[in-house]
Amino acid sequence: MRVLMFGATGTIGLATLNALLAHGHDVVCMVRETYRNSAHPGSAKASLFPDGVHVRFGNVQSTSEVEQLFKTEPAFDAVVSCLASRTGTPRDAWAIDYQVHSDLLKLARSAGVQRFVLLSAMCVQKPLLGFQQAKLAFEKELMASGLIYAIVRPTAFFKSLSGQVQRLKRGKPFLLFADGQLTTCKPISDHDLGQYIASCLNDEHKQNQILPIGGPGEAITPLQQGAYLFKLLGQTPRYKHVPVGLLDVIIKVLTFMGWFIPSLADKAELARIGRYYATESMLVWNTQTQHYDANATPSFGTQTLFEHYEQLVAGKIEVQLGDHAVF
Repeated sequence: MRVLMFGATGTIGLATLNALLAHGHDVVCMVRETYRNSAHPGSAKASLFPDGVHVRFGNVQSTSEVEQLFKTEPAFDAVVSCLASRTGTPRDAWAIDYQVHSDLLKLARSAGVQRFVLLSAMCVQKPLLGFQQAKLAFEKELMASGLIYAIVRPTAFFKSLSGQVQRLKRGKPFLLFADGQLTTCKPISDHDLGQYIASCLNDEHKQNQILPIGGPGEAITPLQQGAYLFKLLGQTPRYKHVPVGLLDVIIKVLTFMGWFIPSLADKAELARIGRYYATESMLVWNTQTQHYDANATPSFGTQTLFEHYEQLVAGKIEVQLGDHAVF
């Protein structure tokens, strides 16, 4: 198929782009102007975009620029989006997770696109935060659009669970909220998730579906993650337990101060996001039992988080944490 992709420069996006190309699709990516040098051989960032992809530069928040892309390119069969707001604050979330996607959907329908594959998030099952509401609002529009759709809701990413490796290498304790067993997840690798997203274009069983997906193996807790890292590093386990109540205090203080200093209102939202992930499992929510259900969370792929940790500790791979550098 001819595929128009957005969000190809993120770690999940790049893995998805590679998977789409491996599946034989003809892919056009729209990326920011700041990546222009990355598309030319000999540049410092030339390896960012794989061979075979057609890179177009523009502002995805400019409806006119995206519309021009649809008009000047040969017809597309599908749109694949791995776009997400960077911060998760309500302003960013409604601008990117909802509005940009809503505009893309309208333009895609007008251009005769038949399929739309969306990378969403597992956490929208229990929407307590602004960015979750924004994602759900677009999911609803997509499901009502008449296009063949697939909404992929992955569990935790390896990248988001790698933030403490360097901390432990420096001899610091592993940070845990409460006893480290409040939450569990079935993390999925970038490669496996990219393959799964790409498969949604051709697999009729994934069409017109909301698709929760995790990686292989049993669900694991933060305490188990820390224990495995200490074992790999040959260190005696040392933990620092952070009470969830401390986050509650921080949220209340920042919320109050946000009435007077607007930037602190965003920090309060980030603290609420942190609290959410500290207390909610990234698994399928069983509405009958009112509990997270590891057995009901589908698994896909071959790469496990512990294998990722082994490569990371051995120095065989590097992880650019970016917004995931929580600690």
